[in-house]
Amino acid sequence: MISTRFSSSPLFRTAAVFAGAALLTGCAAGGPPAAAAPSSSESPAQAASTTSGGSRVARDDAATEKANLAVVTRLFSATFPDPDSAEARAAAAASVEKDATVHGGNNASGPAGLLAQFAAEHKSVSGAQAVIKRTAADGDLVAVHYQVTADPSDERTGEAAADVFRLARGKIVERWAFAQPIAQGPAASGNTNSMFSDLYDPATPSPAPTEAQEEKNRVFAVAAFDTLFKDQDAGILDRAFDPNYLQHNPVAPNGTAALKSLFGGGAAFPPIESTVSLSDGDLVWTLSQAVGAKADDPYTALDIFRVDGNLIREHWDVVPTTPAG
Repeated sequence: MISTRFSSSPLFRTAAVFAGAALLTGCAAGGPPAAAAPSSSESPAQAASTTSGGSRVARDDAATEKANLAVVTRLFSATFPDPDSAEARAAAAASVEKDATVHGGNNASGPAGLLAQFAAEHKSVSGAQAVIKRTAADGDLVAVHYQVTADPSDERTGEAAADVFRLARGKIVERWAFAQPIAQGPAASGNTNSMFSDLYDPATPSPAPTEAQEEKNRVFAVAAFDTLFKDQDAGILDRAFDPNYLQHNPVAPNGTAALKSLFGGGAAFPPIESTVSLSDGDLVWTLSQAVGAKADDPYTALDIFRVDGNLIREHWDVVPTTPAG
């Protein structure tokens, strides 16, 4: 329970998008082909979504989660501003194992891979800063949702990014990287929400969730995701979603109507499932892959869901043009 929300403090799923037309767009853009139906024994992806969610340790060690989050936020502060500097190289070497696995980004392992990713973001966005919007720590996983922009005051510039890290003994041993250019101009969907803003404002705020409630939220959101995108059962939209849920993917409007229309229209797309997930505060983060995928196969997107009152109330995602892997 270490989640932190940021506003503007400086410092990329093709097939699966909780966003109506984006779902079809991703498939047409060359998302991963549908995997063969899994055998009766669980695939690694299935096992992760139904049990650990990818964490290799218990999810109730708040002290370790806090320490892990501090490692990651310090790393961003020390390395993103100038990834080529001696300070950045030293900080990366101190916090990232030399053989740390990477999914997405430039696919280079270890400290050099992280620095190369940040350097590439500077080349993509001139004058780039990393503006952290929200973070989470759960088990051995830490997640960061951030904007890469030269203007921290404007959430409609630059790129949306999300990185997830696995830590062991205080160092990063595995990471996932997602990045997506922020679309410019009015959205055809009419959605005016930015890709980062917090809009959910209940009349009666719920108390901060306990560790036990956070885990219930994770299981709930992952089950809803898999029911919709793996089983392709649109009935879950009436059971698990606020009809007016807030959507931060610009290609779809708020609410469940667009998704109901999509599924009701008989659209065909490869089934995907959540394989890595974490829950912190009222937010559940999930990384998805094609059904039956192996752990080192491409990841299609990162999604974040706000869960309150046993309903999904708000959604953000980062959908790379090319699956992360």
